[in-house]
Amino acid sequence: MGDIVYKKPKLDAIAQMQELVLPEIKSGKILFRSDDEVATNIRSYTLATKQERVVGFVALHIHTPTLAEVRSLIVSEQMRGHGIGAKLVQSCIREAHELGIERLFTLTYEQRFFEKLGFSEIPKESLPEHKIWADCVKCKHFPICDEVALIYNLS
Repeated sequence: MGDIVYKKPKLDAIAQMQELVLPEIKSGKILFRSDDEVATNIRSYTLATKQERVVGFVALHIHTPTLAEVRSLIVSEQMRGHGIGAKLVQSCIREAHELGIERLFTLTYEQRFFEKLGFSEIPKESLPEHKIWADCVKCKHFPICDEVALIYNLS
């Protein structure tokens, strides 16, 4: 997939990002984020594009000076299986390393995918409390959560 370009988004990409993630929001796999919330956090995202179309993205959300989250990972159904998701997560790992982040976590239904990238399962109770109240309460599955929490140590 040499024709995939990985880059930081501009604000005009929000419509394509929202269109791409909509099926996963409807299924409850990814939380809804308003256009304003995406715009406010636009610098946390990395896009995968093919011929200027968004085919995937991920966000690196910083929680504390030493802890960040890999979230909102999506790759279009037609482009799955080509390593795009792995490259997006690796871009988060690189960026976190550059920022001096010590640990990355994720909440996911795709445990094996993240384990292949070096993440390890942890108890959800070890996640920062503000994560649970800020994001999890918005989830259609809350409080019965079957996502898995995983951590990646950079230090």
